[in-house]
Amino acid sequence: MDMMKKFSLEGKVALITGASHGIGMAIANAFAAAGATICFNCSSEGSRVRALETYKANGVDAHGYVCDVCDEEAVKALVAQIKEEVGVIDILVNNAGIIKRIPMIEMSAEDFRQVIDVDLNAPFIVSKAVIPGMIEKGHGKIINICSMMSELGRETVSAYAAAKGGLKMLTRNICSEYGEYNIQCNGIGPGYIATSQTAPLRERQPDGSRHPFDQFIVAKTPAARWGEAEDLMGPAVFLASDASNFVNGHILYVDGGILAYIGKQP
Repeated sequence: MDMMKKFSLEGKVALITGASHGIGMAIANAFAAAGATICFNCSSEGSRVRALETYKANGVDAHGYVCDVCDEEAVKALVAQIKEEVGVIDILVNNAGIIKRIPMIEMSAEDFRQVIDVDLNAPFIVSKAVIPGMIEKGHGKIINICSMMSELGRETVSAYAAAKGGLKMLTRNICSEYGEYNIQCNGIGPGYIATSQTAPLRERQPDGSRHPFDQFIVAKTPAARWGEAEDLMGPAVFLASDASNFVNGHILYVDGGILAYIGKQP
């Protein structure tokens, strides 16, 4: 048996939500390198065009769509359009998400609901839309981008932690309901990843020292570094491929060991 063929995504159609940049784009590039056809959504036409240019520069012939993943009717239309133009979706990555860092007693219910809507309701909506096609096809892979906040709390992220904790349990429930149809639903829980969004937290201070949050993360991570988006590529390909056909309802934390570590003694 050629073991590497188990990791091939040749002939598969993948939808990665919010993959116009960052972690989503890194995962999409990894899937493309493994042979998958890439589809992604974003929130505006400008983002779609810029993302397509970046994919093209990376040698990826991606299919981009503008769609609000919180809008159930729009998502149904998106999945139908992808089926018509590209094929039935074999792999779904629920990557689109937001975070609002606001102390709980200062956070409005509206802000809380918005985070829950994007980070939890949207994965439910998109998964619900693709599962019938996967059942009909006889297989499917759903990967939810969870978080260390699926397990831990931290100041100012009550809505995000609530959503990601819920997403962990949605992952397990999709596994429970649809595993018999040869659908595997797993999650990836990234640690602290060096992206454009976290760049301000890693900037050197005027005196040349590290940003306090940068120091905190490096000290809490046994790997002694921030993760890179590329660190998520291998785990994502594994969970999207036939190599993980008996892995279901699992959250794979790609965090450099943070969750395993109590921290150094002061």
